[in-house]
This record gives sequence, C-alpha cells and structure tokens, in this order.
Amino acid sequence: MLASQKGGAGKTTLAGHIAVEAMRAGAGFVAIMDTDPQGGLAGWWNAREDMEPIFFPQLDAGLQATLDQFDSPLRGPPELLIIDTPPTVGPAIRTALAVADLVVIPVAPSPHDLRAVGATVEMVRAAERPMAFVVNRAQQRARITVDTVLALSQHGPVCPTVLHHRNDFATSMVDGRTVGELDATSRSALEVRDLWAYLDQRLTQETAQHGRKPKPQPRHPRAAVSRAKRAGGAAR
Repeated sequence: MLASQKGGAGKTTLAGHIAVEAMRAGAGFVAIMDTDPQGGLAGWWNAREDMEPIFFPQLDAGLQATLDQFDSPLRGPPELLIIDTPPTVGPAIRTALAVADLVVIPVAPSPHDLRAVGATVEMVRAAERPMAFVVNRAQQRARITVDTVLALSQHGPVCPTVLHHRNDFATSMVDGRTVGELDATSRSALEVRDLWAYLDQRLTQETAQHGRKPKPQPRHPRAAVSRAKRAGGAAR
C-alpha cells in the first residue's frame, strides 16, 4: 500500500505506475484499489484504454469486506494488490495497514515534507508493518535530495532509485497511461522500472519471512502502496 499523511507526495501517480510496471515485468494478475474520497486513482483507471491492471471498487461495507470478496471469476485472486490511501488517519488506512505486506511512503525532497513524514512513520510502526521510503518528485542535481535520502535512512529503508520531477509523469496520467507507455526508453520509465525491481524484491522477502509463497495463487494478494481512493462508479 502507498501511505503518506502529507498530500502532494505523488502517491496516486506512483500507485498507477507501480501497478502497470509490475504487470509488464510479469508479476501476474495485478489489481488496484482506491480508498481516497478524491478518487484520483479511480479517475486515472477510468481514462485508460487498457482494462488492466484490474480495478477493484471498494464495497460500501468497507475495505475489509472488499478484501474478503477478492476474486476474479476467470483468474482467481490477484497476485499483487496496490492500495492507494487518503492522506489522513482513519478506518480505511488502518484496515489497509493491517493487511499490507509492504507500506510504500513517497516523500518529496523538501523541509516541509520531511517534517510531515514523522506522523506516517509512527502510524506504520504502530501497526508493525514493514515500510520503504521512496524519494519522489526530486529536482535534478539538488543538494536537498541527498539530504532527504540521508534523513529518511535514519527511520527505515530507502529505495535506492530517486524519481525526478518531469512533465511526462503528469502528461501520462491525463489519459490513463504511464511514462513507460509514453516512451519505454525515457529516463522516467527507467526510474519506474528500477523502483518496481526494488519493491518486488522487498515484497518477496516479506512474504517469504512470514511463511507465505509470493507466487502464485496466494490466499490473500500481496498488498503494496496505500493511498486508497474510492470514487462512485469507478469501475467500468
């Protein structure tokens, strides 16, 4: 799941990109869920021409009831579930934390974002879930990016790949695509590719540590990245 108490860290953009890259890299049946009332991830999916990754709308009964119903008539449960969550503490994010195999915390390199990350870290630690920081929306050759990586490393693992602020991230999200679908050879696409390789490795380690097979057909799907968004009529 993707989680952050600070808005503007790029959680929704990362959720869509991670899902598509995981699918491209052979992760199997990939699904996404949006629990944020703003519905950014749902809106992105509705704009896609490609029906995959599969979108699972949250049931009115709540996130746990939705997770209990996870299944596909033809394909069974997904191997990987990406949950996008709201930037607030509430029942949705607590439920997502309880089932997450890995919590991905995007952080933009700025003093304000660094000060705000403490609340997210405390929340994840209280839930006793593994986490990984991702430095996102960084400016090229900015000293504060290095300072951000060093500061975050005092609190937990940091993805070695930094994602930089480029126009193609915003451009791709307009019509439901990703930077890799715009240009698979772009620098942004390569960063996303490296990000997923790191997250895939972490997820495999976490599922193995807890005695679950990372592939295939798990009883419950692997959950990564929480910033769940829910929008009425999201599923087509």
